[in-house]
Amino acid sequence: MSKAFAKSLSQLNKALIRRLNALVVTRAQPAPARPSPDGGRVATPPQLDLVDALPPSSAAGGVAVCKVEGGLLRSSSAFPYFMLVALEGGGFVRALLLLLLYPALRLLGHDRAVRAMAVVTFLGLRKDAFRAGGAALPKLLLEDVSAEVFDAAVAPPRRRCVCVSAMPRAMVQPFLVQYLGVDAVVAPEMREFRGYYLGVMEDESELLRALDVGKVIAGDKAGGGSDDDVVGGVAGLGSSFAQVFQKHCKEVYVPTESARRRWHALPRRRYPKPLIFHDGRIAFRPTPAATLAMFMWVPMGAALAVVRSATFLVLPFSLSVPLLAALGMHSRLIANPSSASKNLFACNHRSLLDPLYVAAAARRADLAAATYSISRLSEVLSPIPTFRLTRDRAADRAAMHAKLQSRGPGGGGLVVCPEGTTCREPYLLRFSPLFAELGHDVAPVALHSSVGMFHGTTAGGWKGLDPLFLLMNPVPAYIVQFLDTLKCGGDGPEAARAVANELQRRIAEALGYTCTGLTRKDKYLMLAGNEGLVDVNHGGGAKKKSPTCAT
Repeated sequence: MSKAFAKSLSQLNKALIRRLNALVVTRAQPAPARPSPDGGRVATPPQLDLVDALPPSSAAGGVAVCKVEGGLLRSSSAFPYFMLVALEGGGFVRALLLLLLYPALRLLGHDRAVRAMAVVTFLGLRKDAFRAGGAALPKLLLEDVSAEVFDAAVAPPRRRCVCVSAMPRAMVQPFLVQYLGVDAVVAPEMREFRGYYLGVMEDESELLRALDVGKVIAGDKAGGGSDDDVVGGVAGLGSSFAQVFQKHCKEVYVPTESARRRWHALPRRRYPKPLIFHDGRIAFRPTPAATLAMFMWVPMGAALAVVRSATFLVLPFSLSVPLLAALGMHSRLIANPSSASKNLFACNHRSLLDPLYVAAAARRADLAAATYSISRLSEVLSPIPTFRLTRDRAADRAAMHAKLQSRGPGGGGLVVCPEGTTCREPYLLRFSPLFAELGHDVAPVALHSSVGMFHGTTAGGWKGLDPLFLLMNPVPAYIVQFLDTLKCGGDGPEAARAVANELQRRIAEALGYTCTGLTRKDKYLMLAGNEGLVDVNHGGGAKKKSPTCAT
């Protein structure tokens, strides 16, 4: 009995060693032989290195065909991308169901697992309301792009790049076309019925029959594509679209798992298009382990958010700031005594709590936050006064000037955010010059915030939950830096615009951010499909459009 057990154990040990050696040192088998024009079989060349399969375009030119999963992307699993869509598009219940199915998905192959995850993720979602593919997914996908494959297949001056993917087109096309600038995408569509996704993707054979792959590869070239048009390809996970590589690619690089682990992430500075705007609540990569940790944290995080909110509301700044630090809300102050005593503060916009952090850092309970349309509940619960603005520029200028001139009860200083909306990335939007037309010296305040689990801002979601999600983070952090006072002595719109530009430049220089000319309208048109306006009823009269965020 013991001898048989020892023999079985030895065989198991040898099998494990063979599997590990195959994973580390053995390259994937080359694609099957493809037919030749004379009816014979042409043997596929042996496995090549990436540079051999895709030589520099200056030497070979042509077209590159690249598989997204496991080829362009370094990850060996598509689960995080579907989980992000489930969280942002379907909510926590749908995401929890997908997480519970993860052990079963591990038993399936890549292609079958992708189809199963598509059912759970997309079933019942409205097609016209689905924006996760262009608003939330690009950031996650860009962070996973392989710099080596990008240089070989996608980066200029290569003439043309065609990407193929087993994931739904709605998930990958915005990222590939808008941010990487690939020329064509071959991916299945999600079936729909009366504007709702059915959770079923079209078959690969159906897609290839309806799509002339030769013309897709050739692009605008007349006469379609030929084998000479393609330099090579980069394969990836699964066997989907294998016939595309076999028929149209002379040489195919098939990366192994060990090769993918050696790849490097594409640096942000090398993105073909800067990632300035993105939406969604999730601030981490939703791997199975990370998603499980999030679900375990949510009950405790919600209770912690309530305690933190009560601390903000009840206690004065002298007590609330150290207590909140003990509760995990880290903050760092870079002081400037001459600026902290001013009455007009202008800061970049990171979250709804920006005015609170400025007031707490300045130890000024008399500061008011200049806002557009926020709920009455938010006004009641705000630890500092709120100063409501309208859409009338002249009226807002007069009201802000009167507020700054007041010395009685209700008077004091103002905190304004000239960007008009939040920006999560290290960029500054165009600053409105309204604050510079008041004739008061401005105290610039540079703000930097970081979160680890949830974003406290949204363009397409329910904004009433923004403070809750921000306070639910385990360790949210803020840096508040007061800069030298900026004098506003000139008259006229040109002088005000010059002051606004100078303020933007100073804050960007202090934070290491990049200045842009983008506005709130650009952000909402890109992320939510609207101009960032909501219907507001003033005094029971006709509804008017109002910006959805603070000024």
